[in-house]
Amino acid sequence: MSFLNKSDYFSPAPFWQNGPAPGAFYNFPGTTSGPENLPIKRTQTPIVTGTSVIGLHFKDGIIIAADTLGSYGSLARYRNCERIMKVNDNIILGAGGDYADFQYLRSIIEQKILDERCLDDGFTLKPKALHCWLTRVMYNKRSNFDPLWNNFIIGGIENDKLFLGTVDKLGTAYVDPVIATGYGAYMATPILAKAYEANKEMSEQEATDLIYKVMQVLFYRDARSFPKYNIAVITKEKGVEIKGPITIEHNWEVATMRTES
Repeated sequence: MSFLNKSDYFSPAPFWQNGPAPGAFYNFPGTTSGPENLPIKRTQTPIVTGTSVIGLHFKDGIIIAADTLGSYGSLARYRNCERIMKVNDNIILGAGGDYADFQYLRSIIEQKILDERCLDDGFTLKPKALHCWLTRVMYNKRSNFDPLWNNFIIGGIENDKLFLGTVDKLGTAYVDPVIATGYGAYMATPILAKAYEANKEMSEQEATDLIYKVMQVLFYRDARSFPKYNIAVITKEKGVEIKGPITIEHNWEVATMRTES
């Protein structure tokens, strides 16, 4: 005849293999901080993303456009994500890539503008300064192996001169009168560059029509795009205007590729 030890009453069998006793905690794989089992990180994996951003010089100002889709992987999940913002009366900003990272930087930029207004010293943030600051932020984050997964286009007017520049998630930056990020770098840049070279003094209406054509091409070719987009325009006379969403007309009848016998 066998008798139970006193400890057997307080040490029941675990509920599953290597599981906890009642009142104890279970160490799930991937959640401990030891060197043999490092934590799982998600910050370097974009979740909700936006696609191409388009920027263009015209005679009197700068125009930037981006569609309103936030893609959850390959799912067109969020269809009203504004990826263009007015920074101040001199600067407009467009963002592609991870939407959460854009929201994070947008809040920092907005706070910088509020702090600037509180100083009331007559100085305002300039587009070149914002462009330079973003290069430092993006490069610093990627150097810490925790990049902000974005491509930015910065447009503005400084000392009566037009400025259009871009910064990517690695901190790579350049300035050009024609810029397209994401898939647009391949599909939109040739169209924009050809039109710009043919007419460097295009009017605002001509630039708007060109942007419409480019966004239409991207909607047909880019699986992560959407037939609605916003545009931001900055000119010396009118300042900053954000328009949209603008709906793209499209026709998919040709996609069937039917042939009659």
